[in-house]
Amino acid sequence: MSALLEVHDLFKTYGTGEAKTRVLRGLSLQLEKGELAALLGPSGSGKSTLLTILGTLMKPTSGSYVMLGQDMIAAGDANLTAFRNLHIGFVFQFHNLLPDFTALENVLFPTAVREGRETPAARRRGRDLLMRMGLADRIDFPTANLSGGQKQRVAVARALMNAPELVLADEPTGNLDRASAMQVMALIEQINREEGTTFLISTHDEKIAALCRRQIVVGDGVVTG
Repeated sequence: MSALLEVHDLFKTYGTGEAKTRVLRGLSLQLEKGELAALLGPSGSGKSTLLTILGTLMKPTSGSYVMLGQDMIAAGDANLTAFRNLHIGFVFQFHNLLPDFTALENVLFPTAVREGRETPAARRRGRDLLMRMGLADRIDFPTANLSGGQKQRVAVARALMNAPELVLADEPTGNLDRASAMQVMALIEQINREEGTTFLISTHDEKIAALCRRQIVVGDGVVTG
């Protein structure tokens, strides 16, 4: 494997004066292409801040971040937006689907944003992804009518729509029952194995973490294990 991304000596500080809070304290991390990694640590350890920075949604106070050979710190907002749409997918604890849109329309959204329209090729890929997620009979259902586990599978399909190299997942099974959580993780593992997509999954669930091939522990703003 070769490096997909590398961050070095990341610091992130919020606020000023007496309200100043340092969340990241010189964190360094490298992810290889094709990894399936869990991100572990207590609340307040810096996991969510790290994911936000890796997703190019926020810049650190200082430090370096290179992904696919590109400097993410020096890049401007427009370039970051285009890069993120092409190369990074997101799965959240609260799936953030559009409830009045169908499963397929939600999955197509990242490509529609990029292309300015829904293309026949995108619709084919969206349908294929939903079928792989076991949702062939729910493709045209409004997501408001889906179960929690089904919604999260739609969210995984949406994250994969543009075939990103990296998918960042923040507690993706946190609101699911055990059976649904295992189903979502089985799908993630399958995509990782078959397509080589890199996954970094933030979780408090030791059973979920055990399904990942690497465990990265964050504590007090640095990688501790």
